[in-house]
Amino acid sequence: MKRQLEEILDGKRLSTEEARLLMRAALDESTPPAQLAALLTAFRARAVTADELDGFAQALLELAAPADLSPHEVLDLCGTGGDGRGSFNISTTAAFVLAGAGCKVAKHGNYASSSSCGSSNVLEAIGVRFTTEREKLLQSLEEANVCFLHAPLFHPALKRAAPVRRELGFATVFNMLGPLVNPARPSFQMAGVFSRGLLRLYSAVLSRRSGSFAALISADGYDEVTLTAPVHLATRQGTRELLPEDFGLPPVQPEEIRAGKSVEESAEIVRAVLEGRGTRAQEDVVVANAGLALFCRAEGGSLKERVAEARESIRSGRAAAALQASVAASRE
Repeated sequence: MKRQLEEILDGKRLSTEEARLLMRAALDESTPPAQLAALLTAFRARAVTADELDGFAQALLELAAPADLSPHEVLDLCGTGGDGRGSFNISTTAAFVLAGAGCKVAKHGNYASSSSCGSSNVLEAIGVRFTTEREKLLQSLEEANVCFLHAPLFHPALKRAAPVRRELGFATVFNMLGPLVNPARPSFQMAGVFSRGLLRLYSAVLSRRSGSFAALISADGYDEVTLTAPVHLATRQGTRELLPEDFGLPPVQPEEIRAGKSVEESAEIVRAVLEGRGTRAQEDVVVANAGLALFCRAEGGSLKERVAEARESIRSGRAAAALQASVAASRE
Protein backbone atom coordinates (compact mmCIF):
# COMPACT_ATOMS: atom_id res chain seq x y z
CA MET A 1 0.00 0.00 0.00
CA LYS A 2 2.75 2.49 0.94
CA ARG A 3 4.77 1.65 -2.16
CA GLN A 4 1.76 2.07 -4.43
CA LEU A 5 0.90 5.39 -2.80
CA GLU A 6 4.41 6.63 -3.49
CA GLU A 7 4.13 5.54 -7.12
CA ILE A 8 0.76 7.27 -7.53
CA LEU A 9 2.15 10.47 -6.00
CA ASP A 10 5.02 10.22 -8.48
CA GLY A 11 2.52 10.19 -11.34
CA LYS A 12 1.95 6.51 -12.06
CA ARG A 13 -1.34 5.53 -13.71
CA LEU A 14 -2.71 2.19 -12.52
CA SER A 15 -4.01 -0.66 -14.61
CA THR A 16 -7.51 -1.93 -13.89
CA GLU A 17 -6.12 -4.88 -11.95
CA GLU A 18 -3.74 -2.70 -9.94
CA ALA A 19 -6.60 -0.34 -9.07
CA ARG A 20 -8.83 -3.26 -8.05
CA LEU A 21 -6.21 -4.67 -5.71
CA LEU A 22 -5.38 -1.25 -4.31
CA MET A 23 -9.00 -0.51 -3.42
CA ARG A 24 -9.38 -3.89 -1.74
CA ALA A 25 -6.24 -3.20 0.28
CA ALA A 26 -7.36 0.32 1.14
CA LEU A 27 -10.62 -0.98 2.62
CA ASP A 28 -9.00 -3.81 4.54
CA GLU A 29 -9.24 -3.50 8.31
CA SER A 30 -5.46 -3.80 8.63
CA THR A 31 -4.81 -0.66 6.56
CA PRO A 32 -4.21 2.46 8.68
CA PRO A 33 -6.83 5.19 8.10
CA ALA A 34 -4.03 7.62 7.27
CA GLN A 35 -3.11 5.54 4.22
CA LEU A 36 -6.71 5.47 3.02
CA ALA A 37 -6.84 9.25 3.50
CA ALA A 38 -3.63 9.60 1.50
CA LEU A 39 -5.07 7.51 -1.31
CA LEU A 40 -8.26 9.57 -1.49
CA THR A 41 -6.26 12.79 -1.39
CA ALA A 42 -3.96 11.59 -4.18
CA PHE A 43 -6.95 10.94 -6.43
CA ARG A 44 -8.37 14.33 -5.59
CA ALA A 45 -5.08 15.96 -6.59
CA ARG A 46 -5.03 14.29 -10.00
CA ALA A 47 -7.70 12.92 -12.32
CA VAL A 48 -8.67 9.28 -12.11
CA THR A 49 -8.43 7.28 -15.34
CA ALA A 50 -11.03 4.94 -16.82
CA ASP A 51 -8.87 1.92 -15.91
CA GLU A 52 -8.61 3.12 -12.32
CA LEU A 53 -12.31 3.89 -11.98
CA ASP A 54 -13.13 0.48 -13.43
CA GLY A 55 -10.77 -1.27 -11.02
CA PHE A 56 -12.16 0.60 -8.02
CA ALA A 57 -15.71 -0.33 -9.04
CA GLN A 58 -14.77 -3.98 -9.51
CA ALA A 59 -13.31 -4.08 -6.01
CA LEU A 60 -16.46 -2.65 -4.44
CA LEU A 61 -18.65 -5.12 -6.35
CA GLU A 62 -16.48 -8.01 -5.12
CA LEU A 63 -16.79 -6.78 -1.54
CA ALA A 64 -20.54 -6.14 -1.75
CA ALA A 65 -23.26 -8.29 -0.27
CA PRO A 66 -24.78 -10.49 -3.01
CA ALA A 67 -27.89 -9.34 -4.85
CA ASP A 68 -28.80 -12.22 -7.14
CA LEU A 69 -32.14 -11.30 -8.69
CA SER A 70 -32.20 -14.02 -11.32
CA PRO A 71 -34.16 -15.10 -13.27
CA HIS A 72 -35.08 -11.43 -13.71
CA GLU A 73 -33.06 -9.08 -15.91
CA VAL A 74 -33.15 -5.73 -14.17
CA LEU A 75 -32.37 -2.16 -15.08
CA ASP A 76 -31.26 0.78 -12.98
CA LEU A 77 -31.28 4.52 -13.41
CA CYS A 78 -29.10 6.30 -10.92
CA GLY A 79 -27.09 9.50 -10.72
CA THR A 80 -23.79 10.15 -9.03
CA GLY A 81 -25.23 13.12 -7.20
CA GLY A 82 -22.91 15.98 -6.49
CA ASP A 83 -24.32 18.30 -9.12
CA GLY A 84 -25.39 20.80 -6.45
CA ARG A 85 -28.47 21.79 -8.42
CA GLY A 86 -31.17 20.95 -5.87
CA SER A 87 -33.69 19.16 -8.09
CA PHE A 88 -36.30 16.83 -6.66
CA ASN A 89 -35.81 13.03 -6.75
CA ILE A 90 -36.33 12.65 -10.48
CA SER A 91 -34.63 9.29 -11.09
CA THR A 92 -36.32 7.73 -8.06
CA THR A 93 -39.72 8.86 -9.33
CA ALA A 94 -38.85 7.63 -12.83
CA ALA A 95 -38.04 4.19 -11.38
CA PHE A 96 -41.71 3.74 -10.43
CA VAL A 97 -42.79 5.00 -13.85
CA LEU A 98 -40.61 2.36 -15.48
CA ALA A 99 -42.02 -0.26 -13.12
CA GLY A 100 -45.52 0.81 -14.16
CA ALA A 101 -44.43 0.45 -17.79
CA GLY A 102 -43.53 -3.20 -17.15
CA CYS A 103 -39.78 -2.96 -16.57
CA LYS A 104 -38.03 -4.78 -13.74
CA VAL A 105 -36.10 -2.11 -11.83
CA ALA A 106 -33.41 -2.66 -9.17
CA LYS A 107 -32.83 0.90 -7.95
CA HIS A 108 -29.48 1.44 -6.25
CA GLY A 109 -29.35 4.45 -3.95
CA ASN A 110 -28.15 6.08 -0.78
CA TYR A 111 -28.84 8.82 1.71
CA ALA A 112 -28.07 12.37 0.64
CA SER A 113 -24.43 13.41 0.60
CA SER A 114 -24.53 16.78 -1.13
CA SER A 115 -28.30 17.34 -1.46
CA SER A 116 -31.03 17.70 1.13
CA CYS A 117 -32.78 14.46 0.22
CA GLY A 118 -31.26 11.40 -1.43
CA SER A 119 -33.20 8.48 -2.88
CA SER A 120 -32.97 6.47 0.34
CA ASN A 121 -34.20 9.44 2.40
CA VAL A 122 -37.28 9.90 0.25
CA LEU A 123 -38.05 6.19 0.00
CA GLU A 124 -37.91 5.81 3.78
CA ALA A 125 -40.26 8.77 4.14
CA ILE A 126 -42.67 7.11 1.71
CA GLY A 127 -42.58 3.93 3.78
CA VAL A 128 -40.17 1.58 2.03
CA ARG A 129 -38.11 -0.64 4.32
CA PHE A 130 -34.67 -1.68 3.08
CA THR A 131 -33.36 -5.22 3.11
CA THR A 132 -30.64 -7.47 1.73
CA GLU A 133 -32.85 -10.57 1.85
CA ARG A 134 -33.09 -12.07 -1.63
CA GLU A 135 -36.60 -13.43 -1.06
CA LYS A 136 -37.96 -10.02 -0.11
CA LEU A 137 -36.21 -8.30 -3.02
CA LEU A 138 -37.62 -10.87 -5.44
CA GLN A 139 -41.06 -10.49 -3.91
CA SER A 140 -40.91 -6.75 -4.47
CA LEU A 141 -39.78 -7.27 -8.07
CA GLU A 142 -42.58 -9.72 -8.73
CA GLU A 143 -45.34 -7.72 -7.04
CA ALA A 144 -44.26 -4.17 -7.85
CA ASN A 145 -41.70 -4.56 -10.69
CA VAL A 146 -39.21 -2.61 -8.55
CA CYS A 147 -36.93 -3.24 -5.58
CA PHE A 148 -34.44 -1.00 -3.81
CA LEU A 149 -30.84 -1.72 -2.95
CA HIS A 150 -29.85 0.62 -0.13
CA ALA A 151 -26.11 1.12 -0.64
CA PRO A 152 -24.98 1.09 3.02
CA LEU A 153 -26.54 -2.35 3.50
CA PHE A 154 -24.91 -3.81 0.39
CA HIS A 155 -21.50 -2.15 0.77
CA PRO A 156 -20.45 -2.76 4.38
CA ALA A 157 -16.79 -2.31 3.45
CA LEU A 158 -17.46 1.38 2.90
CA LYS A 159 -18.22 1.83 6.59
CA ARG A 160 -14.46 1.82 7.08
CA ALA A 161 -14.10 4.72 4.68
CA ALA A 162 -16.93 6.81 6.16
CA PRO A 163 -15.03 8.44 9.07
CA VAL A 164 -12.05 9.15 6.80
CA ARG A 165 -14.30 10.81 4.23
CA ARG A 166 -15.93 12.91 6.95
CA GLU A 167 -12.54 14.00 8.28
CA LEU A 168 -11.31 14.95 4.81
CA GLY A 169 -14.42 17.02 4.12
CA PHE A 170 -14.13 17.03 0.32
CA ALA A 171 -15.57 14.90 -2.47
CA THR A 172 -13.48 11.81 -3.22
CA VAL A 173 -13.38 9.08 -5.84
CA PHE A 174 -16.12 7.32 -3.89
CA ASN A 175 -18.49 10.11 -4.98
CA MET A 176 -17.94 8.97 -8.58
CA LEU A 177 -18.71 5.31 -8.04
CA GLY A 178 -22.35 4.96 -6.95
CA PRO A 179 -24.01 4.04 -10.27
CA LEU A 180 -21.13 1.69 -11.15
CA VAL A 181 -21.48 -0.54 -8.09
CA ASN A 182 -25.09 -1.73 -8.14
CA PRO A 183 -24.67 -5.26 -6.73
CA ALA A 184 -27.56 -6.55 -8.87
CA ARG A 185 -25.34 -5.90 -11.93
CA PRO A 186 -28.21 -4.61 -14.10
CA SER A 187 -28.42 -5.60 -17.76
CA PHE A 188 -29.23 -1.98 -18.63
CA GLN A 189 -28.12 1.12 -16.78
CA MET A 190 -28.85 4.80 -17.25
CA ALA A 191 -26.29 6.73 -15.23
CA GLY A 192 -26.23 10.46 -14.69
CA VAL A 193 -22.92 12.14 -13.84
CA PHE A 194 -21.82 15.52 -12.52
CA SER A 195 -19.20 16.53 -15.11
CA ARG A 196 -18.34 16.12 -18.80
CA GLY A 197 -15.03 14.51 -17.84
CA LEU A 198 -16.82 11.90 -15.77
CA LEU A 199 -19.21 11.27 -18.68
CA ARG A 200 -16.24 10.18 -20.79
CA LEU A 201 -14.99 7.90 -18.02
CA TYR A 202 -18.42 6.33 -17.52
CA SER A 203 -18.79 5.71 -21.23
CA ALA A 204 -15.43 3.94 -21.24
CA VAL A 205 -16.14 1.86 -18.13
CA LEU A 206 -19.72 0.90 -18.99
CA SER A 207 -18.74 -0.05 -22.55
CA ARG A 208 -16.55 -2.80 -21.07
CA ARG A 209 -19.55 -4.44 -19.39
CA SER A 210 -21.90 -6.87 -21.04
CA GLY A 211 -25.10 -4.86 -20.63
CA SER A 212 -26.34 -1.85 -22.53
CA PHE A 213 -26.07 1.61 -21.03
CA ALA A 214 -26.74 5.32 -21.33
CA ALA A 215 -24.55 7.85 -19.53
CA LEU A 216 -25.58 11.48 -19.49
CA ILE A 217 -25.18 14.98 -18.14
CA SER A 218 -27.23 18.08 -18.76
CA ALA A 219 -25.29 20.93 -20.33
CA ASP A 220 -26.08 23.08 -17.30
CA GLY A 221 -24.71 20.50 -14.88
CA TYR A 222 -27.62 18.33 -13.74
CA ASP A 223 -26.88 14.60 -13.48
CA GLU A 224 -30.19 13.74 -15.16
CA VAL A 225 -32.49 14.96 -17.91
CA THR A 226 -34.14 18.13 -16.66
CA LEU A 227 -35.21 19.85 -19.93
CA THR A 228 -33.47 22.98 -18.66
CA ALA A 229 -30.69 22.60 -21.25
CA PRO A 230 -29.42 20.16 -23.88
CA VAL A 231 -28.40 16.72 -22.64
CA HIS A 232 -25.08 15.12 -23.57
CA LEU A 233 -25.71 11.39 -24.00
CA ALA A 234 -23.23 8.52 -24.43
CA THR A 235 -24.27 4.98 -25.43
CA ARG A 236 -22.65 2.08 -27.26
CA GLN A 237 -23.75 3.78 -30.47
CA GLY A 238 -21.69 6.89 -29.68
CA THR A 239 -22.43 10.35 -28.31
CA ARG A 240 -25.16 12.80 -29.19
CA GLU A 241 -26.92 15.88 -27.90
CA LEU A 242 -30.63 15.87 -27.12
CA LEU A 243 -32.80 18.99 -26.90
CA PRO A 244 -36.16 19.26 -25.13
CA GLU A 245 -37.91 19.13 -28.53
CA ASP A 246 -36.31 15.72 -29.19
CA PHE A 247 -38.43 14.47 -26.28
CA GLY A 248 -41.47 16.27 -27.65
CA LEU A 249 -41.49 18.43 -24.53
CA PRO A 250 -41.14 22.16 -23.77
CA PRO A 251 -38.14 23.61 -21.91
CA VAL A 252 -38.28 23.78 -18.12
CA GLN A 253 -36.92 26.38 -15.72
CA PRO A 254 -34.73 25.23 -12.80
CA GLU A 255 -37.08 26.69 -10.18
CA GLU A 256 -39.89 24.46 -11.51
CA ILE A 257 -38.12 21.24 -10.50
CA ARG A 258 -36.61 22.11 -7.14
CA ALA A 259 -36.65 19.65 -4.27
CA GLY A 260 -38.85 20.21 -1.25
CA LYS A 261 -37.51 22.07 1.75
CA SER A 262 -37.69 18.89 3.83
CA VAL A 263 -37.58 15.15 3.24
CA GLU A 264 -41.35 15.03 3.78
CA GLU A 265 -41.94 17.71 1.13
CA SER A 266 -39.67 15.86 -1.30
CA ALA A 267 -41.55 12.62 -0.66
CA GLU A 268 -44.82 14.40 -1.34
CA ILE A 269 -43.50 15.60 -4.72
CA VAL A 270 -42.71 12.00 -5.65
CA ARG A 271 -46.19 10.83 -4.61
CA ALA A 272 -47.87 13.74 -6.38
CA VAL A 273 -46.11 13.11 -9.69
CA LEU A 274 -46.84 9.38 -9.62
CA GLU A 275 -50.50 10.02 -8.79
CA GLY A 276 -50.86 12.58 -11.59
CA ARG A 277 -50.99 15.54 -9.20
CA GLY A 278 -47.57 16.97 -9.97
CA THR A 279 -46.96 20.12 -11.95
CA ARG A 280 -46.55 19.79 -15.71
CA ALA A 281 -42.81 20.54 -15.41
CA GLN A 282 -42.31 17.91 -12.69
CA GLU A 283 -44.15 15.26 -14.69
CA ASP A 284 -42.36 16.20 -17.91
CA VAL A 285 -38.86 15.74 -16.48
CA VAL A 286 -39.84 12.39 -14.95
CA VAL A 287 -41.30 11.02 -18.19
CA ALA A 288 -38.31 12.40 -20.10
CA ASN A 289 -35.95 10.32 -17.97
CA ALA A 290 -38.14 7.22 -18.00
CA GLY A 291 -38.75 7.60 -21.73
CA LEU A 292 -35.04 7.93 -22.45
CA ALA A 293 -34.36 4.77 -20.44
CA LEU A 294 -37.03 2.90 -22.41
CA PHE A 295 -35.64 4.25 -25.68
CA CYS A 296 -32.01 3.39 -24.97
CA ARG A 297 -32.82 -0.02 -23.53
CA ALA A 298 -34.96 -1.37 -26.37
CA GLU A 299 -34.56 -1.22 -30.11
CA GLY A 300 -37.41 0.19 -32.17
CA GLY A 301 -39.73 3.08 -31.65
CA SER A 302 -38.87 6.74 -31.31
CA LEU A 303 -37.85 8.72 -28.26
CA LYS A 304 -41.13 10.64 -28.36
CA GLU A 305 -43.08 7.38 -28.44
CA ARG A 306 -41.16 6.12 -25.40
CA VAL A 307 -41.89 9.37 -23.55
CA ALA A 308 -45.58 8.88 -24.32
CA GLU A 309 -45.32 5.31 -23.02
CA ALA A 310 -43.81 6.63 -19.79
CA ARG A 311 -46.55 9.23 -19.41
CA GLU A 312 -49.19 6.53 -19.88
CA SER A 313 -47.68 4.68 -16.92
CA ILE A 314 -48.66 7.69 -14.78
CA ARG A 315 -52.00 8.44 -16.41
CA SER A 316 -53.13 4.81 -16.20
CA GLY A 317 -52.36 4.64 -12.47
CA ARG A 318 -49.79 1.88 -12.93
CA ALA A 319 -46.89 4.02 -11.66
CA ALA A 320 -48.76 4.88 -8.46
CA ALA A 321 -49.73 1.22 -8.07
CA ALA A 322 -46.05 0.25 -8.33
CA LEU A 323 -45.27 2.69 -5.52
CA GLN A 324 -47.99 1.24 -3.28
CA ALA A 325 -47.01 -2.35 -4.08
CA SER A 326 -43.33 -1.72 -3.34
CA VAL A 327 -44.12 -0.23 0.06
CA ALA A 328 -46.43 -3.14 0.87
CA ALA A 329 -43.92 -5.78 -0.27
CA SER A 330 -41.10 -4.23 1.76
CA ARG A 331 -43.20 -4.32 4.93
CA GLU A 332 -44.44 -7.92 4.73
